Amino acid sequence: MLSTTNAITPNGYMRFREYLQKVCGISLSDNKQYLVASRLGKLLDREGFSRIEQLVDKLERGGGSTLKEEVINAMTTNETLWFRDIHPFTILKEKVLPEMTGSPLRIWSAASSTGQEPYSISMVIEEFKAARPGVLKSGERIVATDICTNILKHAKQGEYDSLAIARGLGPDLQRRYFDKVNDSTWKIKASIGARVEFKYLNLIDSFSSLGKFDIIFCRNVLIYFTVDLKLDILKRMHASLKPGGYLFLGGSEALSGLSDYFDIIQCHPGIVYKAKAR
Repeated sequence: MLSTTNAITPNGYMRFREYLQKVCGISLSDNKQYLVASRLGKLLDREGFSRIEQLVDKLERGGGSTLKEEVINAMTTNETLWFRDIHPFTILKEKVLPEMTGSPLRIWSAASSTGQEPYSISMVIEEFKAARPGVLKSGERIVATDICTNILKHAKQGEYDSLAIARGLGPDLQRRYFDKVNDSTWKIKASIGARVEFKYLNLIDSFSSLGKFDIIFCRNVLIYFTVDLKLDILKRMHASLKPGGYLFLGGSEALSGLSDYFDIIQCHPGIVYKAKAR
């Protein structure tokens, strides 16, 4: 594999940063050359490139959608676990779902990664319906989107090894909502997976075709974008929420400059944002 010194020149790194931000919104800081080298080294070797400028040249010439897809897949972070940070799922069950008594519930899990978030949401809905039958109208839908095509294929299969299953999922929920495939693999039960529809989506593009939602989970993805792009995405998400709809962000993310769009709801612990009418 090529070394960082040989492959990731200062000019090449600058050009690659600009390309990556343009095509998927990811904003790399000044000192991430090592990350680019570690994630793209094998691809550069395979393509016969000695410098990253050659890769950018090919991409900018339209050197094939497959290569662009590979680069985005390699540079996308897909760290996740079941019921991540727990508070949003508690707020969903105890505060938000009891209010959803109108039309069939629609939830969007943006940046859904390998599926743990949307499937966790579906489990919460299942638990809520068992505890409070009749509150939600039947026909709940969870639209789960991501930019990483490899990850979407994994998520659609709904199969996880023992290590992935153990990350945030207790044995009771594992037995209740998963079927054992073999000694090391578990598959989400059909009743939980049936609510979830996975789709490819780049958040820098329009997502108005997804329709309106009661709830949006957009957690731990905005941290990779510039301030201006964050504001743009959040304003468009507001437009995608029904009046009074709820937005969940990651624990290290916060709304800034959008007080005309959202109210902050303190839930002790945790917060959620409620869309204002505009």
